[in-house]
Amino acid sequence: MRTSDPWLATVIPVLNEEDHIEACLQSLLQQSLPAEEHIIIVLDGGSSDATKEIIRTIQEGLKPNQYPEIHLFNNPGRFVPHARNLALQQLPNSITHVLEFNGHIEVVPNHLFELKAAWNRLEKDHPKLAGLGCRVVGSESEQGMIESVIDSTLTSPLGGSTGQFSTFDEEGPTNVPAFALHRRTALEAISGWDESFLTSQDSDLSMRLVKAGFTLFRTPDIVVKMRRRNSFKSWFLMSHRYGFWRTKVLLKHPRRLVLRELLPLLGLIATSILFVVNPNAAMIPILAYAGVLLLTGLSHFKKGISHVVGVPFSLILLHTGFTLGLIDGLLRKGRASRDR
Repeated sequence: MRTSDPWLATVIPVLNEEDHIEACLQSLLQQSLPAEEHIIIVLDGGSSDATKEIIRTIQEGLKPNQYPEIHLFNNPGRFVPHARNLALQQLPNSITHVLEFNGHIEVVPNHLFELKAAWNRLEKDHPKLAGLGCRVVGSESEQGMIESVIDSTLTSPLGGSTGQFSTFDEEGPTNVPAFALHRRTALEAISGWDESFLTSQDSDLSMRLVKAGFTLFRTPDIVVKMRRRNSFKSWFLMSHRYGFWRTKVLLKHPRRLVLRELLPLLGLIATSILFVVNPNAAMIPILAYAGVLLLTGLSHFKKGISHVVGVPFSLILLHTGFTLGLIDGLLRKGRASRDR
């Protein structure tokens, strides 16, 4: 029997994560934070692969008191916001903090301990602290060529963002903390996640927390390791999905606007106007864009010709998919994605 009640719950929505869920859970089970302080809640959205069987096998092999408890629930709503809200309803009374996670990330053994220490330090000066996010990096596991190219794309100036894939290097306030540790009472104060956001639900949640007067922080000293996409098709579809839901977030929260994320769209509009007014002048932004892509590719020369060619190609897919998604978001309602 546990000697104390847990204060932290890590919530993991999953769907067909058989390739990564074991590594994900093992990284949480090996934490330096005492096992009695932490529980893991996994919510399966209807996996058709071996995800649930893998989780049950891990559950059965856990020794009492030596590891955090793993609780597995079905998620009838299937999607991430439904899973997170369902978890809020299932939490023991002792839980004061909730950690966002997913089934294809891993963390180092001191991740939870460092999050706890950083939270306690920041809370002294920011009593309304409601969320603390971290930095997202590529997985250290062996990567295929495309996954490596996409990882390099996300770390380039043209491929990063201010959200989940931000390459920030200073601790400070933010509107969009990634894989955040949240205060439970703050989540309950704003009624949890908006289930109409099948993607970008965390951006919406963060904006509502800020609007309610809470403070959000992020720190580069604590990281999660995420598996990247392993095909250019899924990369393009993901880019479109992020653009689509960015529009939905902006329509609800205009303060979420970040100009750099609109640069491809603005460039497309400007080039289209130039084609009508002065076709020769339209070549100037096109050649400038091509030149920047070329220089970006050459900056990855040490990783081989696959990156010299692949990173610019990946950037084109990212910018095109995200821009088309922004436009698409104005035209139709959201639906389930097919990029995984």
